[in-house]
Amino acid sequence: MSTTSLVTVERDGHLAIVTIQRPDKLNALNPTVLRELTQAFQALIDAPAPSEVRAAVLTGAGRAFVAGADIAEMAAMNSVEARRFAELGHRLCALIEDAPFPVIAAVNGAALGGGCELALACDFIHAAEGAKLGQPEVNLGVIPGFGGTQRLTRRIGPGRARELIYTGDMITAEQAHALGLVNAVHPAADLLSRVRDIALKIASRGPLAVAAAKRVILRGEGTDLVSANELEAQAFATLFGSEDQKAGMKAFLEKGKATFTGK
Repeated sequence: MSTTSLVTVERDGHLAIVTIQRPDKLNALNPTVLRELTQAFQALIDAPAPSEVRAAVLTGAGRAFVAGADIAEMAAMNSVEARRFAELGHRLCALIEDAPFPVIAAVNGAALGGGCELALACDFIHAAEGAKLGQPEVNLGVIPGFGGTQRLTRRIGPGRARELIYTGDMITAEQAHALGLVNAVHPAADLLSRVRDIALKIASRGPLAVAAAKRVILRGEGTDLVSANELEAQAFATLFGSEDQKAGMKAFLEKGKATFTGK
């Protein structure tokens, strides 16, 4: 396990579990937390073979995932400082979104404001019963600053996203599931083990294929269907030059289990 003052990273083979460790402040995001999370994810991305990460889980210590940005610190910011703070959040969220491995948000409690935005940067979200999600920034006289206006709209559609952002309402994990914001809701005691199982399953699949699928889905969201399908066809063909493709198909034909090397 690697640890900074506010972030821990637990490794289990090709799986990494990243935990925000600021429970006394409900894991509220300030510049230090954002920088330490960025450093943690960059280190996971840069991990060399054979210790490379193939799936990651992001969660929070204590009662919250991330209750939001640290309002006490934000209240004193001027426009220049606020822009720098937003850039830190955008950099972290882009890093998670572009990581060559899936990142699953295990929302164990409140995921509000910057916390909801952090979860949205992950590939998908599982939540505990009793968790709350939302973008309540308008209650503070501001708007989401870490990509919430864009990623929430892409996740649940513009009409529903507008309503949540304009009202600043919080919703339950069950409501978020009904909207498609959350993939599944679990009893709080089971959340991390359920998400860990899914992450380990992903980590056992062909890592080049999973990374390609993530890349094509992400890039395809911002383009037309014809161009997106061309991205898919190119990625599909490229994988036929990999050792993983040969191992996977050979194992299938021989009714065995493939061992993927990421080559």
